[in-house]
Amino acid sequence: MTTKKMAIIATKGTLDWAYPPLILSSTAAALGWDVQVFCTFYGLQLLRKDLSGIKISPLANPAMPMPVPMPVVVQMLPGMESMATMMMKSKMKSKGVASLDELRSVCLESDVRFIACQMTVDLFEFQKSDFIDGIDYGGAATFMKFAGEADVCLYI
Repeated sequence: MTTKKMAIIATKGTLDWAYPPLILSSTAAALGWDVQVFCTFYGLQLLRKDLSGIKISPLANPAMPMPVPMPVVVQMLPGMESMATMMMKSKMKSKGVASLDELRSVCLESDVRFIACQMTVDLFEFQKSDFIDGIDYGGAATFMKFAGEADVCLYI
């Protein structure tokens, strides 16, 4: 029996977009799958040492459940992003949802391979010291061989 493979391209860096690649990759790894996550553009946020700056934006996010209906003009006010992030993190904690740090640690312990897009690292002038240990750096070609053989390929 061959091991199933899952390839994920993570391109977003907000709280609501950071969870799916980590949940899916940790779940697949727990099922014994070989998993690689290629983090490019804003998806590089998943690999930064400090995840505390990852926020959620209520602006242009009409599906986001709010305690009360909020006009777009209110969503644009300073501090609304921080407030929405605080509310979401509080709700997640109260429901027992793992933090991004916890999920990322599970992924690393489960041998999920994270690849930081070298082109994006260079584009945004990041330093390797900005990122956690245990990740790889490479271009799209580094990821393509694995993705081409994967049973499941996801773009998030």
